[in-house]
Amino acid sequence: MKLDSKIPEGPLAEKWTKHKFNLKLVNPANKRKYDVIIVGTGLAGASAAASLAELGYNVKAFCFQDSPRRAHSIAAQGGINAAKNYQNDGDSIYRLFYDTIKGGDYRAREGNVYRLAEVSVSIIDQCVAQGVPFAREYGGLLSNRSFGGAQVSRTFYARGQTGQQLLLGAYSAMNRQIANGKVKMYNRTEMLDVVLVDGKARGIITRDLLTGKIEAHSAHAVLLCTGGYGNVFYLSTNAKGSNVTAAWRAHKKGALFGNPCYTQIHPTCIPVSGDHQSKLTLMSESLRNDGRVWVPKVARPGLRAADAVNIPESERDYFLERRYPSFGNLVPRDVASRNAKMVCDEGKGVGPTGLAVFLDFTDAIKRDGKKTIEAKYGNLFDMYQQITGDNPYEAPMMIFPAVHYTMGGLWVDYNLMTNVPGLYALGEANFSDHGANRLGASALMQGLADGYFVIPYTIGDYLAGMSNEKVSIDRPEFQEAIKQTSERINKLLTIKGKKTVDEFHRELGLTMWEYCGMSRNEQGLKTAKKKIQEIKAEFWSNVNVLGSGNELNMELEKANRVADFIELGELMVDDALSRSESCGGHFREESATEDGEARRKDDEFTYVSAWEYKGDNQQAVLHKEPLVFENVKLTQRSYK
Repeated sequence: MKLDSKIPEGPLAEKWTKHKFNLKLVNPANKRKYDVIIVGTGLAGASAAASLAELGYNVKAFCFQDSPRRAHSIAAQGGINAAKNYQNDGDSIYRLFYDTIKGGDYRAREGNVYRLAEVSVSIIDQCVAQGVPFAREYGGLLSNRSFGGAQVSRTFYARGQTGQQLLLGAYSAMNRQIANGKVKMYNRTEMLDVVLVDGKARGIITRDLLTGKIEAHSAHAVLLCTGGYGNVFYLSTNAKGSNVTAAWRAHKKGALFGNPCYTQIHPTCIPVSGDHQSKLTLMSESLRNDGRVWVPKVARPGLRAADAVNIPESERDYFLERRYPSFGNLVPRDVASRNAKMVCDEGKGVGPTGLAVFLDFTDAIKRDGKKTIEAKYGNLFDMYQQITGDNPYEAPMMIFPAVHYTMGGLWVDYNLMTNVPGLYALGEANFSDHGANRLGASALMQGLADGYFVIPYTIGDYLAGMSNEKVSIDRPEFQEAIKQTSERINKLLTIKGKKTVDEFHRELGLTMWEYCGMSRNEQGLKTAKKKIQEIKAEFWSNVNVLGSGNELNMELEKANRVADFIELGELMVDDALSRSESCGGHFREESATEDGEARRKDDEFTYVSAWEYKGDNQQAVLHKEPLVFENVKLTQRSYK
């Protein structure tokens, strides 16, 4: 299988402009004849729905939440990157492009990343016009703050609620089109399969989460905007409902899965406190602007935050500032996470479990005053105090790395189309822009870039080349998909085993974190593959799903999703096994530099892994898309 990325020819800065001109167009009168299905209504989905409906297309939008406002995009805290250079500190489109390529450890396409940096400038204008209340400087310009992996301030923010405010902007734009009749919204509806007709994506199968009704919906194209799969680890910063089902079912219908083992570990999360937890809480990376990360120079097991204030400066190890003097506490997420784990492995970790480091704001409060810090981070400090009982104004926060974002996803070309014609993936659901590690504040940028500024052009090129004739859901392809979906649900309900869905999910998550998390080795990955196969076999013979399929049944919803997570977990392990290099946050113990940093193997692994599904319990097949770097020199990353 040859993978055609469709990256345009020509100079980097001209690729997108020329490509837009060369794309075929659908004239305004004909747009109303085409139907587009959008699954997911977070930043990518809501912005795409609003934009395509504004152009005249008929949009059917689906979300499993009770409202599009509940999409997980709302949880993003710290900000959104854009190369506006308002600070006049040397930023530019090219610098944002370079920082993103470098931050991703040189495992992303140059063309895609440059386009992302290019349209970032327009995203901010679009959002301001929608009323997004970005923070402003005294003179009226939008304010910026710094994030990891950059030496300029390019992150726009609305206190610690940036994702919420951006989502409300996109949601409002989509609501306008719902009122105009151009978007039909399906709430509490989950996609369970994609339907292909003559090899093209022409619809989806859904389940009404209130009634259990299985239905088919047809369209001329299908857009998956369903986020990432971090919950494969059970404990993550993702909302409990976040899942891989839509993308995984598309994968099983032929869509290649790109770089599945690339997972982002976020360094500033509230540490695990016990077995009772079902998710973890993120503390925004923006806190590292003013917070200093440290541990005691000499191990002090069980050290509490309240007692840390009495430890003198001479007995503190500000290990990020020591190891990376140029970037200090603002190194990229993978570097900060790996170093936090390292000092904890050395026995210097703090808190009751020893799996935490301090994030201390004492110096910032002394320097700028409590009111200034409160204006920047007040809601984050309040959230931390409500969860932990500690007051960050008086004692340091305790943080530890946790699974946050997934750089892997469905393989797409430059037009955001998967290898299945008519099937697109936007935002975190695709693999395209972040390589092996995403820089902070780039998720919101990619989701809105794809929805507002990329897909409105590229989908027209596809639709212009096909008939506007609608496909009937009475066709055998739709009826067969309904039948298979119903049979799968009935199978889950009739197993009547002895273990709950959560027990299987937790067991899978522990296996993934231990063997395919921040640190990996060949033997551990082989052990994980065997364990996951055993978990899968037991799941399908011993899971107990209560209730019926004809009602609101959250256990059934979880069972469907966990079954997909189990299969995805095995593919992630396969991908990690095939890539015997350390790259981004994926530390392969057999591949390290002399000073303990990650060592890439550019001569072997400068490619995108694109995996093809070959059938149940069959070994997936790896295809490789070579990555070509014409504008950036591949070097060992250094933030020192």
